[in-house]
Amino acid sequence: MAGRILDSSEDSMVKAVACLAEGGLVGLPTETVYGLAADATSGRAVARIYEAKGRPSFNPLIAHVSSMEMAQRFARFEPLALALAERFWPGPLTLVLPLAEGSPVHPLVTAGLATLALRMPRGPMAEIVDRLGRPLAAPSANRSGKVSPTTAAHVARSLGNRVDLILDAGPAKVGLESTILKPQGETLYLLRPGGLTVEAISEAVGLPVMPGQGEGIEAPGQMQSHYAPAGSVRLNAAHVEPDEHLIAFGSTDIAGAAGAASLFNLSPGGDLAEAAGNLFAALTALDRADITRIAVAPIPERGLGIAINDRLRRAAAPR
Repeated sequence: MAGRILDSSEDSMVKAVACLAEGGLVGLPTETVYGLAADATSGRAVARIYEAKGRPSFNPLIAHVSSMEMAQRFARFEPLALALAERFWPGPLTLVLPLAEGSPVHPLVTAGLATLALRMPRGPMAEIVDRLGRPLAAPSANRSGKVSPTTAAHVARSLGNRVDLILDAGPAKVGLESTILKPQGETLYLLRPGGLTVEAISEAVGLPVMPGQGEGIEAPGQMQSHYAPAGSVRLNAAHVEPDEHLIAFGSTDIAGAAGAASLFNLSPGGDLAEAAGNLFAALTALDRADITRIAVAPIPERGLGIAINDRLRRAAAPR
């Protein structure tokens, strides 16, 4: 039995807040993907996230806030972090920051680290956080390592009765998880590319965005194998082999494309924002036991293409 799906009406919002206040798990829409939300100050509730997802406890979670006042009770903001929050919140940016002294976030959220990943989302989740008065820990609402959900139906399919309620606000608009940055002094480290491009970040703050330092897992989305459908994934395909399903981008002028078992074009017009919004829907549609081989056409390594290729490389990684 799947978790009960509700609309995003006022009555549904009230039920979701009550469920979260009692330690429940709620699938909530955000502008990025659907999240599996629980009270970030409750160890019992956060433990249910790890159990429901089958997620390793060394992989930290993002805490979602509804205001800067709330954020500053949980983490310490230096000037660069403040500038980023003022420019891009609410939106698809997560900041990994030092824990504030006496921060009431439960250590399960941080996986025992001295830092906390914080984001201020748009949409129903932000309003629910505000009503609850406490941050929500919320990774993507799917089984660990699998494809992230962009609709309520995807959540129900992946988690079933492991989630208490699911709010349906239609497909996620961005379709990729948030970009994760770790500001240190005057340096910005990219821990995960996502729905906010590094070009937009650099332009806003006048600083380059540097690759992460690779010092273990500091944030979500850093596991080598992630976002994986059941079948194998072959990247940068210049041709389609027999029985392969094809994920295309732009032109479908790929050798053997006409003979593909199925074809899903992320963006016939070659629009990276459209492709980002369709990526997880394509991978979910192809996540079936009878589909064993998926070919993916090349995606430009620029703008949102950086995040798309990151997800595809992890989907194709050895499992």
